[in-house]
Amino acid sequence: MTRARAFVTVPTMSERLHDKLVWVSGGSRGIGKAIATACARAGARVIVTSRRQESCEAVAAEINAELPGRAFARACHAGEPDAIGDLVQWMEDTHGVPDVLVNNAATNLYFGPLLNTPASMWEKTFEVNVRGYFETTRQVATRLLAAHRPGVIINVASIQGDRGAPLQGVYGMTKAAVISMTRTLAVELGRAAIRVNAIAPGLVDTRLAQGLTGDPTLVKHYTDRAALGRYAQPHEIAGLAVYLASDESAYVTGQVFTIDGGYTAT
Repeated sequence: MTRARAFVTVPTMSERLHDKLVWVSGGSRGIGKAIATACARAGARVIVTSRRQESCEAVAAEINAELPGRAFARACHAGEPDAIGDLVQWMEDTHGVPDVLVNNAATNLYFGPLLNTPASMWEKTFEVNVRGYFETTRQVATRLLAAHRPGVIINVASIQGDRGAPLQGVYGMTKAAVISMTRTLAVELGRAAIRVNAIAPGLVDTRLAQGLTGDPTLVKHYTDRAALGRYAQPHEIAGLAVYLASDESAYVTGQVFTIDGGYTAT
């Protein structure tokens, strides 16, 4: 089968997110870094967070070299509610309450049969992927509600959350929970003009997915089925995040957008 080629265009500056403050968790690499960069190029101020301060600062420096003053860095462990609370308070005091929250920080610690999952890996995966998303959302949404301000929550889920996930069962369960949370909060927060949507990528070339992208057999299983015949690069997810963060999607909430090169269409 002839493989479809990835067409990469040179990014252009815009003001689609002018005056918006965007917080991207897990923003130090992969999809998070791509989303943070794309949002800055669309006119937003971006706060990049992840566990390691130096990693956040590296991404912020890269963005600021192109767009001075657009990016800020702050370390935060996405699995620790107290750390999240302290971070959001720092944001409010220093930059203001984010207009847009992109929940992207995630982990995938175990690859193997679901019944063999070690308890510690189960707990850690849910701590980061579900509790972390919920706590960041709660911290931001309650402040937006108190201020009677609109806002946007974007949850990075996965196609594994909407289908069986052999050998990635716990990860798939957490992403199913994220999809459910997205839909519930969209209903509960909609009348306050806070929109909640999810992006569900397929296989993307990130460090989190190295266990898959580094295995030729697993890659072939994916690319043979995907309509485009390849897996994605992080920047190919970022454009949808910018759209969902912008006023162009003002009537969009409670939706899960699949980006998988046509994998689930077959």
